Amino acid sequence: MVRMPVRRGETAPSPTRHQPGWGWRDPISEFENLWGEMNRFFRQGAMPTAERPWVPMVEEEEAEDAYIVRAELPGIPRDNVMVELDANELHITGQLSEEQQGKVLSRRTGRFTYRTIVPNDIDSDRVEAEMADGVLTVRIPKSPRGKRRAIRIGGGGKT
Repeated sequence: MVRMPVRRGETAPSPTRHQPGWGWRDPISEFENLWGEMNRFFRQGAMPTAERPWVPMVEEEEAEDAYIVRAELPGIPRDNVMVELDANELHITGQLSEEQQGKVLSRRTGRFTYRTIVPNDIDSDRVEAEMADGVLTVRIPKSPRGKRRAIRIGGGGKT
């Protein structure tokens, strides 16, 4: 009989309980996992949002001549956003601070951060960033050195 590892504070599973990885669903284990995830979620939610950085909605796209990153940053002034390219890692950071009006502020505030790795075939000297209508667009051109091209086969000799 193969014994499965046991987490601290738990007892070894009885042989009558089926393990999820063996094709059977174990509702008790699934409930325990869900309960643990809910506890983690509520512990994170207890931290004030001003202390916890948030991640904006971002989409990445590869065009023929560039990599394009779009981040949704509604209501954030362009002066509060910083875009940096460190080797092949793109960093988008900033802060949104608002005066609280009323009892509950339902929009995100505080620091935000987004990081992604871009391929090595980029031209880092020509990176452009624009912000319009609450959307930051970063265009990272591909390097002409890394492009594929056809090479003509020469030679004057007969085969």
